[in-house]
Formats: sequence, structure tokens, C-alpha cells
Amino acid sequence: MTAHRQHLDRLWQRGREFLGSDVAVMGGAMAWVSERTLVSAISNAGGFGVIASGSMPPEVLREEIRGTRALTDRPFGVNLITLHPQLDALMRVCLEEKVGHVVLAGGLPPGGAIRTLKEGGARVMCFAPALVLAKKLIRSGVDALVIEGAEAGGHIGPVSTSVLAQEILPEVGHEVPVFVAGGIGRGEAILSYLEMGAAGVQLGTRFVCATECRAHPRFKQAFIRAGARDAVLSSAVDTRFPVIPVRALQNEGTRRFQEKQHEVIARFDRGELDQKEAQLEIEHFWAGALRRAVVEGDVETGSLMAGQSVGMVTREQPTAEIIADLVDQALAALRRRDPASE
Repeated sequence: MTAHRQHLDRLWQRGREFLGSDVAVMGGAMAWVSERTLVSAISNAGGFGVIASGSMPPEVLREEIRGTRALTDRPFGVNLITLHPQLDALMRVCLEEKVGHVVLAGGLPPGGAIRTLKEGGARVMCFAPALVLAKKLIRSGVDALVIEGAEAGGHIGPVSTSVLAQEILPEVGHEVPVFVAGGIGRGEAILSYLEMGAAGVQLGTRFVCATECRAHPRFKQAFIRAGARDAVLSSAVDTRFPVIPVRALQNEGTRRFQEKQHEVIARFDRGELDQKEAQLEIEHFWAGALRRAVVEGDVETGSLMAGQSVGMVTREQPTAEIIADLVDQALAALRRRDPASE
């Protein structure tokens, strides 16, 4: 092993030990994308795959966990959405199936969720979109944090990855492992966050065009053709009806979402809907749109959720090759800095 590889392994040793993986690279949990084949491929390649439970009912999640375990003997995790109406049952499935790591996403977890999972033997990770919430989660007993910046795909917060890293890593990076996510597409970026104190990273968009990913070929082609500027945020058309920003590739669907908001708000103004009904109709517009794009290949009106790192996705590759490329890029950066210690 070279001196540079030893140095890289020291930098992400805490993350590797926490995850039980060869490299501290988590696969982002992407609904309809992060299923058993991609998750197991990431884990088999030395990373850490994470099942996106999304809106799965408990028994479907159980099947997905067992299906993943049939494809890998390496550690992997499960991402649960805290707003899921069956969250308690989903947590119970994770504990019954001996899932080692559970990632709680989509908002602050309800009271007792972290404790229930930990008492059941799982390590718990949560997303922290701000320093004050990172500290609150640590007080609640979370084992590790993920900080995800606005460059990421899907539902995101307003602050960039680089700013979140500067705010949060120096303050709490010594207390729990912190994994940085959002806009990461190359090994040089991974190295920089590790040197800032991150325990590891999480990548989603970079794995969409993995050979093992079962996303529709048209969905993958949309990623390969896209540049960073094509991954744009959805926006609210009326401050009375805020929408959670979603970053996705611009298409006919994003235009129709704007039209849908105007239509629903006009009905509200005419008294045909109350505030809650109108808000729900707006939020539910994308229900099924991601599945249409990923599974059915509807890249025109479906939702092409993608991070700004999509411009670095240029071809379909085996998962192991993607991870090897990331490691090689980090090592190349170390060699450029200190060629004498190779």
C-alpha cells in the first residue's frame, strides 16, 4: 500500500469503522433508484449502500432488505422518511431484520425514534441542515450525521454544501462522525471534505448511471446529456403556498408544476378549496412523477431529480469502477501535492 493510500485511509478511518466498509462512501438513498441491485453493488464494491424505503409499506421493505442481503454479505443501511405514516412499523422491520444502520430523513425524527432504534441494536444517522439542529440531534443520541447542501438532488435545503461543512464540521465533527453530501462528483472534493474533518461522504447522482442501477435507459441518458445548469430548483409562485424545493433536470414536468400551482391557487381564491387542501394538492403533484421517470422512462413529464454534480456523469460504468475512480482521483490529488512520498 502506498503512503498516499495510507494517508487517505487514515483520513476516513472513522467513517470506515462506523460504516464497516472499505471506503467511507455512502450511496445516497434515491427513491425508485436505490433498490437491492444498486445498494448491494455499492456495498460489494467497498462502499456503503443505503436502501431508499420512500413510501414502501413495511412488508415491502422487509422483502427489499432480504433481497439485498441475498446479494451481499457486506454492511448496508436503510433510509426511512420520518413523515411516513407507518414509521414505527418500518423501524420495527429494520430491527427485526437486524439492519445495522438506519438513516432518518425528511425532518426531525419524532420523539423516541432514535432511542427505539438504538435500543434495538441499530446505529442511527440523521440529516442536519443547520448547526443548531446538528447539536440538538447529538443531544438526542444520534450516532452520526449527514449534512447535505443545496447542490444535491431531490428535496433540499437552502444552504450550500461548502458553507454547511464550514459551519458544522469544526463545531461537532469531533463528537460524532459527519458525512458530507451534495454536489460531490470527484475524489478531489471527497479529499477536501475529509481534510476539513468529515468522516466520509454521501453520493447519489454519481451512482444513477451505474451499470447495476435498474433505472430506465432514458432516465440514465438524461443524466449523461445534462450539465450542472440543467439541475434546477422548483419554485413557489405564491408565498401563501410554500413548496419544499426540489432539484431536478428541467423538462416539461417542471413547467407543468408551475402551471399546476397557478391553477390550484386560483381555485383557492375562488373558495373551491381550503388552505390545507390546496397545499396538499400542490405537494402531491409530483407523487408518482419520479417513478414514471425512473421506472417507465417518462423523461418529459416525469421527475428527473438530480444534483448539480450531474455534469460529471458522462457514461454508464460499473459501480466498482465509479468507486475506484473516486479513490484514484483523491490519490492523484495527494500525489500532485507531495510526489516525493509516493
